[in-house]
Amino acid sequence: MRKSGALVFLPCRLILLAGLFALVTGGYARDNAGASPARPVLEQVHVIGQQDNIYTIPGSAHYIDDQDIRALSYDDINRVLRQVPGVYLREEDGFGLFPNISLRGVDTSRSAKVTLMEDGILAAPAPYAAPSAYYSPTTGRMSGLEVLKGTSQTRYGPHTTGGVINYLSTPIPEDQRVFLRAQYGEDNEIRAHGVVGNTIDTDMGRVGYLVEGYFRETDGFKHIDTTPDFNNSGKTGFYNIEPMIKLAWEPDSDVYQRLEFKYGFTDKDADETYLGLSTADFRADPYRRYSASRFDNISTEHHRTSLRHFISPTPDFDVVTTVYYNKFRRNWYKLADIEDVGGIAGNNFNLSSALAGAGGGTGLACLRGTLDCNLDVRANRRQYYSWGIQSDATWRLSTGNVAHELTAGIRYHEDEEARFQEEDTFVQAANGTIINTIQGIPGSNANRADRADAVAFFIQDKIEFGNWWLTPGFRYETIDYERANFAAGTVTPESLDVMGGSIAGGYDVTDEWQVFGGVNFGFSPPSPGGAISGLEEETSIGYELGTRYAGRDGALIAEGVGFYTSFEDLIVVSNIGGTGTGIDENIGEVDAYGVELSGTFDLARANNWSFSNQYYLAFTYTKTEQKNEARSTDAESIFSFGAKGNEVPYIPEYQLTVGASLDFANWGGELSATFVDDTFTSASNVTTELNGNGDPDARFGKTDAYEIVDMSVYARPRENLKLFAGVHNVFDTRYIVSRQPHGPRPGMPRSWFTGVEVEF
Repeated sequence: MRKSGALVFLPCRLILLAGLFALVTGGYARDNAGASPARPVLEQVHVIGQQDNIYTIPGSAHYIDDQDIRALSYDDINRVLRQVPGVYLREEDGFGLFPNISLRGVDTSRSAKVTLMEDGILAAPAPYAAPSAYYSPTTGRMSGLEVLKGTSQTRYGPHTTGGVINYLSTPIPEDQRVFLRAQYGEDNEIRAHGVVGNTIDTDMGRVGYLVEGYFRETDGFKHIDTTPDFNNSGKTGFYNIEPMIKLAWEPDSDVYQRLEFKYGFTDKDADETYLGLSTADFRADPYRRYSASRFDNISTEHHRTSLRHFISPTPDFDVVTTVYYNKFRRNWYKLADIEDVGGIAGNNFNLSSALAGAGGGTGLACLRGTLDCNLDVRANRRQYYSWGIQSDATWRLSTGNVAHELTAGIRYHEDEEARFQEEDTFVQAANGTIINTIQGIPGSNANRADRADAVAFFIQDKIEFGNWWLTPGFRYETIDYERANFAAGTVTPESLDVMGGSIAGGYDVTDEWQVFGGVNFGFSPPSPGGAISGLEEETSIGYELGTRYAGRDGALIAEGVGFYTSFEDLIVVSNIGGTGTGIDENIGEVDAYGVELSGTFDLARANNWSFSNQYYLAFTYTKTEQKNEARSTDAESIFSFGAKGNEVPYIPEYQLTVGASLDFANWGGELSATFVDDTFTSASNVTTELNGNGDPDARFGKTDAYEIVDMSVYARPRENLKLFAGVHNVFDTRYIVSRQPHGPRPGMPRSWFTGVEVEF
């Protein structure tokens, strides 16, 4: 539902929010100042908190702890999330730097439909103004991950059609902790992770601190074709530096309170490219890069700051209030187009058409560096910021034999994406040498800013009576957009109201067995450009029915869920990977349905053995179906020319991950195997590299089905010392994991690693 008024109501909203925060956190505390100290409420920064809490979540939920991440030395979110059913992943770079994540059938592009959080705070650079921005928190420094789907996501927006992923940073320890981990591996990869922290008692209360550093560097696993003036062919890697500090104070008072400050910084530089290969060249050598991509590089800086206040005036009432600020800067300098191919003025090619053989192969020859042409390299310079204040209050009460856990929250949020771009032209000779460079004028390609401010409110009540529980929830957001085109001197506003909710219920059949189900009414708002152009918000109705089992001895934990989601006005991002006009689109109605199975079984625990022998499984079967003919006839968009009954791109029908671990007192190991089905890479569901107009385009076709095996072993020569080693992609499987951004792209090849871990 659209509304008028745009930004004029902002001061009133701020006053209203300030009053609500004061009423909730201040007034209630004064009335209960004499209450006894309550339990800490730190778990409220988590979505789940720990594995046992999954049984209190209204919908499907999964928790991955730090051991699940480190057992196989993962720093790739794609590999970690393979342990969770109902998650679909389109890899892009082989390292997990730029993941494309979907939950239960939403569009995978840039994880735009997934609410990404870190410690319960929106983590994307501008989740409203630029939901498809390149970003993912670094997996390797995390202490855990939480994934919510279905009815469990009502509390978390702005996107509730897909689901929620909450990254958990390293917490401040209760006791002194020193942790050091160092690793070396294939392609001169170096990783280092260090943590020092403690919580101490003082006359003013408990004071905690944490200092953390994370570093990763690699030469990369691809090689660039050389030319007479370029010989640095191995320059395809990246480095990432991430320091973080946390400070906490729990004052010695009758009412339990805690203040926690967090600051983190990321400095990342990657010699990555949008450009893939022709299919024939990929089959010959998937790790090759053409010389035309040698200028491509992305550099980013990210500042993350938050101040969180916990208060528990009584044992039955908690309030968590957080102020946060994020600033993100990046410049992706990358090949955009090729022009004047063969010295012919106006003989220009889109990169994907060149890869598919357009122009009789002359475009491909230009990319290979064997034909004269002009290489247009664009500085995709962006700056983002976001800030906000959010407060959640939880009240536990009973009315007769009925218990309630009532939670309400409100958030004010602002964010912005500013573009200031230009294109440089490199004039290439027939032997690949660059003979001239024409500098672009800064801001000439794009000079604009998209802004959004939003007020979000939710309320949810978990009601328990006997063995039954029922959880209704409601969410409402009002969003004001603004696009400022500095080149044209125009400012265009738009506003949007969206609302949704869910109702979930369940029955505890026994202490070990639970059944649950629910209905989720989700929404996903468009970006400012989409809203201004009249795009409707994406909505969905999702149904799920499942069961969970957790044996008392902890040997067997299992969950099975059937789901069905009907999407209305599914929003797709047409400019991802250089496709389309750059305007988001509603492609219409889509249905997604399937089955998710997951579980772990510890054979040793079941038999009371003295060691651990655990097996795990994550299986997903999914069918997606477009319910109407595609609205888009933009031949470059992968969502154009889709036919009724076709599948959604990049959503595989079958996915399976199985694993086993063996852990003795001083040694052990882990093995993981993943199968992913092939997928169509366009809504038109073609198997050839032809777009809807019949023109060559390497983005169209299919990905490969593939199997990947990872393994690791470790030994503990001393109590606090761990030596480890392993191999990712043991059988060196070669496969097309994506045809976007431009042409076939590989997953990571076989790579080995070894390292040491110390903790005391």
